[in-house]
Amino acid sequence: MKGILGTKVGMTQVWRDERLVPVTVVLAGPCPVVQRKTGERDGYDAVQLGWDDVPAKRLTKPALGHFEANGVAPQRHLVELRDFAPEEDAVTVSIFEGGETIDVTGTSKGRGTAGTMKRWGFGGLPATHGTKKKHRAVGSIGTGKTPGRVYKGRKMAGRTGARPVTTVGLEVVEVRPDDNLLLIKGAVPGANGSLVVVKGSARKGGA
Repeated sequence: MKGILGTKVGMTQVWRDERLVPVTVVLAGPCPVVQRKTGERDGYDAVQLGWDDVPAKRLTKPALGHFEANGVAPQRHLVELRDFAPEEDAVTVSIFEGGETIDVTGTSKGRGTAGTMKRWGFGGLPATHGTKKKHRAVGSIGTGKTPGRVYKGRKMAGRTGARPVTTVGLEVVEVRPDDNLLLIKGAVPGANGSLVVVKGSARKGGA
């Protein structure tokens, strides 16, 4: 399952077969290989990739020692990808090609505390028939005497967004190795400047 780390730059449009296609621009790589894990030593095969150089003074001594032990400059982000064994010491956007199907994981935009209508899409209470100042309320959240409590997992108001989101089945419109850019059709999760992980999509026949 090949993959690469990058930063979401923003959205734009490109012409493709006389059609205007919306794309998300992702600045990806080169990502140094920080550590390689094997089944004999670690119990599974994986590779640990880094992204975005960071001053050593911003890291703890254990984290700094991890990078020094592997001969890699300190990185702001570390992501482990299983069953991926790149031959080179750094992963670039060249592992992908135009027309390939991918999955993109990012952290969704934080929306703060929100009610059930915004957070879960509830319909709210009736606009008339005696409803007063409760139109956006959640409504009943349980029964009376039995069980006498609110079931765990009930959809209620709370913090919205700021969680990992994966969008599957996206298409790579264009790869620009000279600029380390991926042009991905449509929108990807996260705000501009946030970390994204681009992987080959196994669900849609990707590599």
